[in-house]
Amino acid sequence: MNPATAFAAVLTDELLRCGLADVVLAPGSRSAPLAMALWDRAAAGDVRLHVRIDERSASFLALGLAKAGRRPVAVLCTSGTAAANFHPAVIEAGESAVPLLVLTADRPPELRGTGANQTIDQLKLYGSAVRWFCEAGTPEARTGMNAYWRSLACQAWAHASGAAGGLPGPVHVNLPLREPLVPDPPGQGSPWPEPLGGRPGGAPWTSFGGRPGQDHGTLELSWTERGVVVCGDGDYDAEALLRLAEEAGWPVLAEPSSGARRGPNAVRSYAYLLASAGFTAAHRPDVIVSAGRPGLSRGQLAFLRGGPDGPARHVIIAQGPGRWSDPARSATDVAGAVRVRGGARSGNQWLEAWQRAGRLAGSAADEILDKLTEPSEPAVARDLAAALPDGALLWAASSQPVRDLDLHMAPRDGLRVLASRGASGIDGLVSSAIGAALAHADAGGGPAFALLGDLAFLHDLPGLVLGPAERRPDLCLIVINNDGGGIFSGLEQAAFDGPFERVFGTPHGRLIEPYARAAGIACQRVESMTELAVTGRPGGGLRVAEVATGRAAQAELRARLRAAALDALATGF
Repeated sequence: MNPATAFAAVLTDELLRCGLADVVLAPGSRSAPLAMALWDRAAAGDVRLHVRIDERSASFLALGLAKAGRRPVAVLCTSGTAAANFHPAVIEAGESAVPLLVLTADRPPELRGTGANQTIDQLKLYGSAVRWFCEAGTPEARTGMNAYWRSLACQAWAHASGAAGGLPGPVHVNLPLREPLVPDPPGQGSPWPEPLGGRPGGAPWTSFGGRPGQDHGTLELSWTERGVVVCGDGDYDAEALLRLAEEAGWPVLAEPSSGARRGPNAVRSYAYLLASAGFTAAHRPDVIVSAGRPGLSRGQLAFLRGGPDGPARHVIIAQGPGRWSDPARSATDVAGAVRVRGGARSGNQWLEAWQRAGRLAGSAADEILDKLTEPSEPAVARDLAAALPDGALLWAASSQPVRDLDLHMAPRDGLRVLASRGASGIDGLVSSAIGAALAHADAGGGPAFALLGDLAFLHDLPGLVLGPAERRPDLCLIVINNDGGGIFSGLEQAAFDGPFERVFGTPHGRLIEPYARAAGIACQRVESMTELAVTGRPGGGLRVAEVATGRAAQAELRARLRAAALDALATGF
């Protein structure tokens, strides 16, 4: 099966599962895969197919069908000016809150901007007239496509129907397709690398709580022992998730900046557990409830994807109307809140297994870190998070520091951890930390600290330059100086000795202290955790502590920590 044919079959099937009953087609060549898939399903009686020779007429026919039927109707065209002729109907649908699924076939990226026939810029063609836009990407024969295409169809349906929150209206999905555009001849073509089926029983890939035009509702689940709560980065009601976990007896896997890395159900060093194929295979949950923006580690994303069929159920708590995070494309439900019928039974071996595994992995790593005589990046993260007083704020850089915290920070109350994990950029972290420290103080909070890498610090040196009338926060900037981009030393790029150091490691050969002093900021180079504790004492104003490490040595240390943790899990389970 070729990619265009597979994509069309899956997208059509998933839209029908969502409830698509009518589709309007204007003829063309580039839209052939979708046209043929829709014709097949119409011939089987699964959908009503309407054909119009003019795109403007087709779009307004779809508008009338959707307005009277009060449910999304799809309208499909080929590439080029055909899509432009949908615009008046799209505008009307946007103003009238009429649910339309606007599907525009397009040339693949390599033909754009080349003068290729029937090729225009179709990206965000309808501007603010649509509720949501997606460039679907050119179909490829590789694993993961089925989940992507099906979750994409559900997301488009939810935004059009209003089930995602907000008003119903038009959505635009642009569909770049490569030839061949028709099915392979019988006996030809390659087998697809993964099953292309949907959820059992004809259910949609993702279901949505609440009513159209309103926020997501509360979803009620039957209790199961084998549940897990995953808390990603974000500003949401972490208390509700912690209460849910305690009532159900489920472990909590909480990223440092989730606000949920605390309480009796929080699992320490869970990232090591999710990196263990043996542990995760033996501890597959029946249900996952996730909130915020997860995705701090590859193991976490693999856990959210689940096995070949994904987790039995993955419920995502929406961040707000039309906003939810599903990087693994595994969501079965999106809801505003979750309630569990029944509660935890006594002798919960499931929760105890997760907690015991976390203790084993964490202790194995601690044993190595405690023997070191010089500061290491994982130890600085671990010890700093443990030593800060209640009421303190810790701002973590989005690259290696927040990952070191994720692996080694023990669950605790009284510490607020923040990070710019929305886009996970290196930009403005000094300034962001200063702003957060000022707001934290204004709210009656305690001292503030930031854990940054040298590149993040150097990237925002202007953030240190404060005018004489500007407030200085009680903020200690702890800068790990490993002379470059330390996170790359643990990635696949490190195996390429030739280009690695210059284009990934990016050494700069600079000390941090002269830059801090040039901005009038006190800076101390620290060589022990004792010195760091002294420099980091509250009440010191805005100051910098520089901790020198080596990228290669830290990469080797992290490999040892991982091996020790995984070995402890293999021995203990």
